[in-house]
Amino acid sequence: MSSPLVSIFRATKRFGARIAVNALDLDVGRGEIFGLLGHNGAGKSTTIGMLLGQIFPDQGELRIAGYDVFADRKRALERVGAIFEAPAFFDYLSGLANLRILCEYTASWNPARAADVVRLVGLEDRIGDRVKTYSHGMRQRLALAQALLPNPELLILDEPTDGLDPEGIHEIRNLVLRLNRDWGLTILFSSHQLTEVQQLCSRLAVLREGKRVFHGDWRSAAKGRRRARVETDRPADARAALVAAGLVEAFDREGRALLRDGVETHEIAAWLARRDYRIFALALVEPTLEDFYLDLAESGKGARRASHEAAASSSSMTPS
Repeated sequence: MSSPLVSIFRATKRFGARIAVNALDLDVGRGEIFGLLGHNGAGKSTTIGMLLGQIFPDQGELRIAGYDVFADRKRALERVGAIFEAPAFFDYLSGLANLRILCEYTASWNPARAADVVRLVGLEDRIGDRVKTYSHGMRQRLALAQALLPNPELLILDEPTDGLDPEGIHEIRNLVLRLNRDWGLTILFSSHQLTEVQQLCSRLAVLREGKRVFHGDWRSAAKGRRRARVETDRPADARAALVAAGLVEAFDREGRALLRDGVETHEIAAWLARRDYRIFALALVEPTLEDFYLDLAESGKGARRASHEAAASSSSMTPS
């Protein structure tokens, strides 16, 4: 990857006793769509707020295009557009009037640019109507138009599909892909919609309780956790036997086999056939982002349980 457009180094933010973001390192390369994932309260919005200069970190450094977000705010943010938190508009004014007013807060109004952006987000037939008549999906597209008006190099989208119906989610996804492919925008995309992130991002970061637990290409990382669909005439017996034989580590919540390292499907087929199981289906399945994310969550729970057990054991051994 070339020099990153976004660099975060050891960023930390506390709200009272709670650490919202804990020594976060993160980078976003130029020209990529980068995903930011995590449960509610994991620190995603706090991270984006710090990047946009709206939340001041207690420690660390955040840079965009090489400029420090707080020491050189104007240069860092001049080519950044964002949808962050709920978009706020003047409902009694038209969509076009809203765009002009909001644009002039930070940049000069360019009618030609505005026309291009409105056409891109598909609002040309309604841009003259009052915003109070807009659906939720139309308001999201108006917010995207506002973010695009300054001709950004970096577009930050915090839950852009939240509350949208499937058609609206599909439209936003295609817009994001087009902005990246045709307009060359770098996009930092935060969402709870794992299927959407899977279709948009290869590289991503996963946050848990303010800490980064993964950063990189999730598809490459997920290949180490191979799954197979195994269907036989005696499914419960076959599953228990495959685990006992050491060919399968476990069966996941979808009933798919988690293969032991080095085990191939033809070995499982031969083992089942020798024991007179009738095999209806046996094939490797591609891991999904949901699989990868939930595996991370499970490993995190295991680590926390081990930590708690160690602490409890240490406490019980302390002389009274």
